[in-house]
Amino acid sequence: MINGVTMAVNIDEYLLNALKEDITGEDVSTNSVMPEPKQGKVDLICKEDGIVAGLEVFHRVFTLLDEKVAFETELSDGDEIKNGQLMGTLRGDIRVLLSGERTALNYLQRMSGIATFTNSLVKELEGSSTQLLDTRKTTPNMRPFEKYAVTVGGGKNHRYNLSDGVMLKDNHIGAAGGVREAVYMARAYAPFVRKIEVETEDLAMVNDALEAGADIIMLDNMSDDMMKEAVEIIGGRALTECSGNVTKDRLKKIKEIGVDFVSCGALTHSAPILDISLKNLEPTE
Repeated sequence: MINGVTMAVNIDEYLLNALKEDITGEDVSTNSVMPEPKQGKVDLICKEDGIVAGLEVFHRVFTLLDEKVAFETELSDGDEIKNGQLMGTLRGDIRVLLSGERTALNYLQRMSGIATFTNSLVKELEGSSTQLLDTRKTTPNMRPFEKYAVTVGGGKNHRYNLSDGVMLKDNHIGAAGGVREAVYMARAYAPFVRKIEVETEDLAMVNDALEAGADIIMLDNMSDDMMKEAVEIIGGRALTECSGNVTKDRLKKIKEIGVDFVSCGALTHSAPILDISLKNLEPTE
């Protein structure tokens, strides 16, 4: 999803737009104190414990401003980091280091925060086959970064966008005239390689989805007791996904029920950032 091979194709446009948002004309503060090029270095410091994600994106922001900027680090995405830890050092034109600082940190802090939060929930599911999924409840223009961060934290990606799979939610079902009708219409229209997922809210809808041949049945906002009964009714004839009111405290019970997947919008819409800073900037020439 995010790697050196596809960076220019999939990611650079997002980063350039973020830089344009922050530098509409010039960096007045930097140009006032550093009118001429001068080489320098600055340390990347972690200010709380967590899981790092987005190191390559962080570096890429600076190299889009100047390809000569170097980032020295022994860390990789997915590594645990500790409060006060030196994560790496940037070296390059001081003007570039100053102008790219906020944009680069915004990505790194956001992605690391999501990876950290995701990892804390994944640990609650250890010992089971239930997999934690994200959703499309992402920040506009941040989806590739946020969904990547979920995978770094140990979670899995649900569909990436509307072209990625068939998910028949309540309004699709209402438009089609019912669960069975929606599944039949999707089966007739969608390519055969596409799985069909149906959102259900009660046991009657579960039975309709099952009899219509849905591949995945989402158990949406069900009580634990109803969800347990739904899983028993399905009996492995379709994959099951729990969705709605998913909290860290509830994951233990969900794990015991034995659904195949549990999706959680909070992974991307509510994860706090991880506090990371650039400090100790100094000239090297």
